[in-house]
Amino acid sequence: MTAHRRIVVVASSAACLVSLFASLPSAHGQDKPATRAATIQSASDTISDPKYLAAMAEGKKLARERQYAFAIDAYKKANKVAGGKDRKSLVEAYDLEIKTGQYKDAIGVASLMEQASRTPVEKSLAESDRGRAILFEVGDKNKVDKLEAADAAFKAAIADYPKNVNAHFFDGEVLARLNRMDSASAEFKTCLSCIAPNDPAYVRAKHFAENPALSTAKMAPAFTVVALDGTKFNLDEMGGRVVLIDFWATWCGPCNEELPHLKKIAKEFAGEPLVMISVSDDKDEAKWKDFIAKHEMTWVQYRDANGELGKQFGVQSIPHYFTIDADGVLTAEMMGSGSDVEGRLKKLIAKAKASGAKPVAMASGTE
Repeated sequence: MTAHRRIVVVASSAACLVSLFASLPSAHGQDKPATRAATIQSASDTISDPKYLAAMAEGKKLARERQYAFAIDAYKKANKVAGGKDRKSLVEAYDLEIKTGQYKDAIGVASLMEQASRTPVEKSLAESDRGRAILFEVGDKNKVDKLEAADAAFKAAIADYPKNVNAHFFDGEVLARLNRMDSASAEFKTCLSCIAPNDPAYVRAKHFAENPALSTAKMAPAFTVVALDGTKFNLDEMGGRVVLIDFWATWCGPCNEELPHLKKIAKEFAGEPLVMISVSDDKDEAKWKDFIAKHEMTWVQYRDANGELGKQFGVQSIPHYFTIDADGVLTAEMMGSGSDVEGRLKKLIAKAKASGAKPVAMASGTE
């Protein structure tokens, strides 16, 4: 991650369309959750062909080097060596095609994954992947035929495996976009019945079940973290309040330049329906804690030690800000020092207060 001085304001969907998938709920219940990793491991581990193993190793190496096009080719070569029905290599290729926005190709690979499936659960996961690729291909456009195709894929996935949580969640979104709000609500409610209440996405699914239209808005990834003061911060439990997320680090010069401005915001909006959370990229915990204490950073603080939260938001440079309105909708993404964060917050807070939001203490999350 790099420090960044350039100011950029981008559309709110830029970082979070694909990362939303990473934050979706996991299956919960009496049966052990079915995951893609579990379904691909046993079959592929029996393949000992040196050409297959070499192609898989090459794909992983190229992916680490971010040579994604060549990595995809390597994985497809591995699948060919394995007889054309190797789920492990196909899943790797699919994930990279989603990552790089090659949604049409991903749809084709997902269809191959369906053909390679040996059980209803495997087929369900592949059908869900195909529906997701179709949905991503549609993007913000209202292509009814594509949305219908995605709906059909998710419904097929649910028929093959009724506890496919992602299929229920995504189909709820598709149905809402097709203006079938009652059906969308039913899918989100079914999703809720399959996940644990402590799942980071539980509150979001609950909100969508109550108001399916909200699922068509551009939402930030759902997440729950434990802040420095020991309180739990769940983004989707901030309902009715504006949220400012600040990605930063103690070693970042532009971030340090922005600190007086953030402290001003914390003071100016104290008691208003605003929650601030600073997410640090620091690896040295002691240095991070000392910096926060020394500079009296009194709002919610979290250290993203493994970088997972930054990845969910697509953060590659800092300082990096996200503003989220009282309905949980991601309204703006700003990078670099000098961003007009305060101006945007004033408008969002005024809107939140007009809708009846209550003032809150800014220093912590929830117990």
